[in-house]
Amino acid sequence: MDNNFEDIVKKLDKNELWDFHGGVFPAEKKTLSNQNPIAQLSLPKYLYVPIKQHIGVEGQLIVSEGQNVLKGEPLTKSSNPFSVPVHAPSSGKIISIDNHVSAHPSGLPELTIKIETDQQDKWFPLTPLLDYQNQSKMDVISAICSAGISGMGGAGFPTHIKIGTTKQVEFLIINGVECEPYITSDDRLMREHAWQIRQGIDVLCHLLQPKCVLIAIEENKPEAMEAMEVACKESSDYKVVSIPTKYPAGGEKQLIQVLTNREVPANGLPIDIGVMMHNVGTCFAVSDAVFSGKPLIQRVVTVTGGAVASPGNFWAPIGTPVSHLFNEANYNSKAQKQPQAIMGGPMMGFSITDENVPVVKTTNCILLPDAKESQTRKEQACIRCGACADVCPANLLPQQLFWHAKGKELDKAQEYNLFDCIECGACAYVCPSDIPLVHYYRVAKSEIKTEQEEKLKADKARERFEKRAARLIAEQKARDEKHRLAAEARKQAMDSKGNTAKDKIAAALARAKAKKEAASTPSSEAVKETATENTSTPKASSNERVQAAIARAKAKKEAAQQKLQQAEPSPKDSAPAPDESNTVINENQEQPQELASTSDASSKASEDKKAKVAAAIAKAKAKKLAQQQEKDDAPETTENSEKGSSKTKTSESDLPDNAEANALALKKQRVAAAVAKAKAKKLAQASKQQAESSDDDTKTSTAKADATDDSNNTQQTLDEKKQRIAAAVAKAKAKKAAQDANKMTEDDK
Repeated sequence: MDNNFEDIVKKLDKNELWDFHGGVFPAEKKTLSNQNPIAQLSLPKYLYVPIKQHIGVEGQLIVSEGQNVLKGEPLTKSSNPFSVPVHAPSSGKIISIDNHVSAHPSGLPELTIKIETDQQDKWFPLTPLLDYQNQSKMDVISAICSAGISGMGGAGFPTHIKIGTTKQVEFLIINGVECEPYITSDDRLMREHAWQIRQGIDVLCHLLQPKCVLIAIEENKPEAMEAMEVACKESSDYKVVSIPTKYPAGGEKQLIQVLTNREVPANGLPIDIGVMMHNVGTCFAVSDAVFSGKPLIQRVVTVTGGAVASPGNFWAPIGTPVSHLFNEANYNSKAQKQPQAIMGGPMMGFSITDENVPVVKTTNCILLPDAKESQTRKEQACIRCGACADVCPANLLPQQLFWHAKGKELDKAQEYNLFDCIECGACAYVCPSDIPLVHYYRVAKSEIKTEQEEKLKADKARERFEKRAARLIAEQKARDEKHRLAAEARKQAMDSKGNTAKDKIAAALARAKAKKEAASTPSSEAVKETATENTSTPKASSNERVQAAIARAKAKKEAAQQKLQQAEPSPKDSAPAPDESNTVINENQEQPQELASTSDASSKASEDKKAKVAAAIAKAKAKKLAQQQEKDDAPETTENSEKGSSKTKTSESDLPDNAEANALALKKQRVAAAVAKAKAKKLAQASKQQAESSDDDTKTSTAKADATDDSNNTQQTLDEKKQRIAAAVAKAKAKKAAQDANKMTEDDK
C-alpha cells in the first residue's frame, strides 16, 4: 500500500487508519483521577532540583550554596548543544548542592540543588516573545532552549534539538493518546488548556513548516478531543484524529505507523521518514516560554491508585518530593500489604523506595496501588509459550532477548535488536510465569551503554594519542624542512657573493698560521741579516762586542789613574809609566785573534758564549781592583807599580781557565795590590763607583746580546742556557781567586 503524502492525507480524511503488530488491552482505570480539574499543589518546604532531567548533558552550575534565588531564575546554563538549563521552581535559599536520590529505576544518587522555599513565590523577571513571527527562527529556538524545555511524554529529548532540524517535515504529530492505564495528566491538560496547546503548535509550525499537522487523541478521551477540535477549527491544516484504544498506541513508532503507515528504521529517527512528533505537554510548555517567558518549572502529575483517598491531577513544581504528593492525595498506607509507590504507569513505571525522590520534567504519574491492584507474584521459569512475542508492538522476540540479557550475552541481545524495545511492558503483562521482562531489558541496555561509553572514551583517548603523535611527527618534519631550506638559502647566499665567507675564513687561517710561524722562527729580515753577517764577516759581531767591553774597562781604568795622579802628585808618580795603551792594544789584538780562531771552529752560539765570558771577566777584574784599592794603605814605589801594572796587563790578556793560569794570575794580582796601596781611600771610593758603573754597562751589553739571542730557535735557547752556566762558573772562579789574592797579600804583610 502506498504511504506517500497525498495517499496518507486521503485516508485520514476518510478516517481510515493503519494498525501495528501486537498490543494489549489492560484495564484503563482512568476515571479514578480524570473527574476533577487540575489542582494547584501547595509549596513544599524543600525542593530537590536535579541538574540533569533529560537525555544529553547536564548544564553548568551558575549558583552556589547559601544563595537566594527567585522563582524561574536559572540554576544552570547550557554548555553543550545537548544540554538544557534548569530553573528554580520557587523563591528561596539554596541549602546545598550535593548528591540526592534520583528519579530513576536504579535510584542512584545524582547532583541535586536543594532549595528551602520562603513560601513567597516571587518571580524572576520574565522576557516573553509576543512577536515571535517577526523574530528569527534561531532566536525563537534559543528562547525555547533557555526555558529548559525537553520532551515531556517520553525519554526527555531536548526540544530545541528536534525543532532545529533542516530536513523537510511532512507530518507534525501532536501526541495526546496517553494510552497507559491510570494516567490522565494529558487528558486534563487538553480539556483545560487546549488554547495554549494550540499556541504551542503554532510556534512549532512557524519553526518546522510542516505540510500537515495531526493531533492524535485516543477514543477514550472524548472531552479532550472536543476541546482540541474547537481550538484548532480555525486552521484547515490541523487535523484532530481519533485513535483506537489499544496499548501501546501512544508509543512514538507505533503512533507513526498507525497514522502514516511509515516505519521508523532501526537506529533511525522519525525525521528520517519526514515525521516529527511532540507531546501535548511539550506544546503547552513552548507556549508558556514564548508568550509568557516562563521556563519549565512545573508540570501536571497524576496521583492515583487504590491506596489514595483523593486521586487527581496536580500542578507540581519540579523538584517536589513525592512524599508531598502523597499527603496532598491522602495516601493510605494501610491499604497496602507493604509500602509501594510507582513512578509512571503500571506498564512502564518503576518502583521507588525513597519518599524524597523528586518530581522531574518527565514525571507524569505517581501510582499507589492497593493490595488487590499490586498482586505481585513470584517469578517462575519460562515455559516458552510465545505469548510475549505475540503482543510485542516492536515485533521482537522477547523470549530470546530475556535469555541473552539474563545470561549477560550482550552481543547476542543486540543481534536481536534489543534497543528497538520501547519498554512498554506488554510482554511482562501477558507472561504466565510473571517474569519481569522489561526489568531484564533495562539492565542489559544500561550495561551495554556503559560498555559503549567506556569504549568511546578509550577510542577518544587513542584518537588523541594518534593525533598528538601525528602532530609531533609533522612538527618535526616542518622543522627539518625549515632547517633544510635555511641551509640552502645560506649556501646560495655564499655562492652569490663569490664565496666571500670562505675567502675570509681562509685569510684568517693564513694569518693565524703566519703569526704562529713568526713566533716560533726569526723573521726573514733577521735571518737575512744573520746570513749576511755569517757569510761576509762571521767574526765581526762578537769581536765588536768584546772590543767595546774592553775599551770601556780601559777608559774607566785610565780615568781612575788620572784622578789618582791629580790627587797625589810626586816625582815617582809623575815618572812615565809603562805604555799601558800598547799593552791594551796588544790585549785587544791577541784576544780577538783567539776569539776569531775559536769562532772559525764553532758556531754563532759559541761566539756569544765567549762574549759573555769576557764580560764576566771584566766585571770580576773591576770588583777585584776596587777591593784591592780599599785594602792598600801606603803607596808603593814606581818600580813596583810598573811591575804590578805589567803583571795586571798580563793577567787581563792571558788569563787561562786552568789551575796554573789561576796561580799566575794571583801572583800578578799581589803585585798590583802593592801599587794600589799608595792610593787614597777617597780615590778608592771613586774607583768603586766607577766599577759599579762599569758593571751596569756590562749588564747592558749582556742584555743586548741576550735580546739578539731571543730570536734564535729552540736549539739556540738551549745553547744560551749552557752559556749562562759557564758564565756563572767563571764568575765563581774569579771570586775565589780574588779571595785567595787578598789572603796572600795579608800573608806578605
